[in-house]
Amino acid sequence: MKITLQDELPVINGLLAGTDEAGRGPLAGNVVAAAVILDPAETIAGLDDSKKLTEKKRLFLATEIKQKALAWSVVSISPQQIDEMNILQASLFAMKTAAESLEVRPDHVFVDGNKTLLDCFCANTAIIKGDSRVAEISAASILAKVERDAQMLELHKQYPAYGFDKHKGYPTKVHREILKEIGPCPEHRRSYAPVREALVE
Repeated sequence: MKITLQDELPVINGLLAGTDEAGRGPLAGNVVAAAVILDPAETIAGLDDSKKLTEKKRLFLATEIKQKALAWSVVSISPQQIDEMNILQASLFAMKTAAESLEVRPDHVFVDGNKTLLDCFCANTAIIKGDSRVAEISAASILAKVERDAQMLELHKQYPAYGFDKHKGYPTKVHREILKEIGPCPEHRRSYAPVREALVE
């Protein structure tokens, strides 16, 4: 089932997990997904779409989520897997795997976006703009974003010439110019057009 912006959110009886991913757009690095089951007895103030939060706020909330959630998990899918599967399938696979990796089994999973998870172990619903509408998805978006940013900082240490610490692998003008100058590193996604073009030049 898919819930659009015009639809009311469904009422779920039982444990609800939210799942989201970070890193569909970048030319390099993993796509990272997280899943979270929040504890109704533990309020976490300020949850929102991770893209709307400052880095400082995301880091603060990520720590709080990990401390207070009933369960959370984070999963990474490599650039090589992305190239093999395509980014949409890799993102869905990452979110499904994150949900399956939760130590507490949810009764239902809310998925950010417009695609449900095929062959999931439990019922799931796609929620358009879910990272702004569902606390569990907001929490997952924060964990995924914080983890991916940390991974890109580590990649910067390995490949400092690319400036991963600044653009996090996204196709900024600077990143694309560096790609043209020195070509891709092993962490670049070969299936993405700017990387393919840099390989040919």
